Amino acid sequence: MRGRHDGPVRDAYVINRDELAVRGEFEGHEHGDTGISLIFVDAAPGGGPGLHRHDYDELFIVQEGEATMTAGDRGIVVRAGDIAVVPAGMPHAFVNSGDGPLRQIAIHLNPRYATEWLDGRPREEGQHVSRA
Repeated sequence: MRGRHDGPVRDAYVINRDELAVRGEFEGHEHGDTGISLIFVDAAPGGGPGLHRHDYDELFIVQEGEATMTAGDRGIVVRAGDIAVVPAGMPHAFVNSGDGPLRQIAIHLNPRYATEWLDGRPREEGQHVSRA
């Protein structure tokens, strides 16, 4: 059987979130060179990453709570049910601006994370990733 790129079709498989190498983070290159990476975000009020950018698009699917995103020179409030799209190269950040937990999925359209931190501080381990 052939895929759309005239290569063999891989088998489908399931990975439990708790089995990821870094809990809450899926990097596509570690899983059959899948073309995306994602982060399960679980942030307390006031939590979130500092200003950064990527050379690929990033999507945020907000599942619970509210966040205020900085995207370029705009402030955007997103809530459960919203999908935010940040184009490649655009500086962005978010903070949980609600009263309860913020749960969202950050989808990186790249098989590896490639982040340039712009606020002078690197991301600390667990800064915006669920560590349940």
